[in-house]
Amino acid sequence: MIYRFKYGKGTANVEIPEHNYGGELLPNEIQVSLTGEDEVKRSLENPIESKRLKDIVRQGEKIVIITSDITRPMPSKTVLPPVLEEIKKSGLKEEDITIVLAVGSHRKHSEEEKMTLVGESIYRSGIRIIDSDIKNCINLGKCRNGTPVDIFVPVAQADRIICLGNIEYHYFAGYSGGAKAVMPGVSSHEAIQTNHSNMVKPGAVAGNLTTNPVRQDIDEVGEHIRIDFIVNVVLNDKKEIVKSFSGHYIEAHRQGCRFLDQMYGVKLSRRYDIVIASPGGYPKDLNIYQSQKGLDNAKNAVRDGGIIILCASSKEGFGEKTFEEWMLNKTPDQMIEEIKVNFRLGGHKAAAIAMVLKRAKIFMISDLDPELVKRINFRPFASVQEALDSAVAELGDDSKVLVLPAAGSTLPIIACHDLA
Repeated sequence: MIYRFKYGKGTANVEIPEHNYGGELLPNEIQVSLTGEDEVKRSLENPIESKRLKDIVRQGEKIVIITSDITRPMPSKTVLPPVLEEIKKSGLKEEDITIVLAVGSHRKHSEEEKMTLVGESIYRSGIRIIDSDIKNCINLGKCRNGTPVDIFVPVAQADRIICLGNIEYHYFAGYSGGAKAVMPGVSSHEAIQTNHSNMVKPGAVAGNLTTNPVRQDIDEVGEHIRIDFIVNVVLNDKKEIVKSFSGHYIEAHRQGCRFLDQMYGVKLSRRYDIVIASPGGYPKDLNIYQSQKGLDNAKNAVRDGGIIILCASSKEGFGEKTFEEWMLNKTPDQMIEEIKVNFRLGGHKAAAIAMVLKRAKIFMISDLDPELVKRINFRPFASVQEALDSAVAELGDDSKVLVLPAAGSTLPIIACHDLA
């Protein structure tokens, strides 16, 4: 049985003996009537628990539209045109609109990247396009978990706030989307760190909303600053919009999460000895920092003491400085203990990987130097086939193998796990 995985901008193959094959975990097939910009227009015309956007904004008001940065798969250049068309129906002028790219703690964009994100037409219009700035924030209060609500000044001073985003599983916030555009998207470094430090608490797992301390902070931000409207989209594995949810920042987001569960939440009756996981190719495996999402989803499907074979190019290396420092200079136990008392962005992803390593071994196929892979407590292999053969030899010829070709977006759910 030959399987082909997305690997960088290419593919990687493996042949799995029939007696070892345990199944392939793919997103559920969902039938949709509209896609892309047409689906976004439909959702704008039928908002959830909200007036239409054209009936919310007013002439002369200062409007901020927050959307994702270059590290996210959010197709802003597809979503923005119908959103702007809807806003302009109110008579509002382009010069009263600012698009804020929510970089959180990530790097700033080049002008070329800004144009790539929003599209050339919007980039060359009269609309202001800026990056958020963690150093230019104003405090608006504190969440019940103790997280400061520090918001990028141009957002805090706007008359109306519109949040765009895509909904996918997030390994400690439960799901992306909703008010996550504000927290951590346009928040201060302190706010982001305090919010993310809740990742070590019970409930901070993919697919959990109701008892998730990280998501509680995110949603509570809306009590301190008014989020007037959201447009959240769900993408298929080709990064095409298959569903859009517009309206109230909680209610529309929750409906989007339920749809995501139907599409990408796949139930399993057991865990497997070996899980072969690809985050989904470029850009989801651009670096180890991004590939971690697929690894974290894969951990839900592997048994204790099993092996995850991670097929991730990671040609750009680690992807974040603190993450790199922790991965290279700390043991898994040290990372887990330090994140509890000294939370640091970047270190949080290293600690998440450390928690996977406490449960299973990680074999890796990548474009990285094999010695570097060894330094981060992974075992390097030149091919998926070589890694699988070694894993079967180590765990036994009767080992069962699960194939997870879209690990970056597919959440394996053991039957007893509740996604509520």
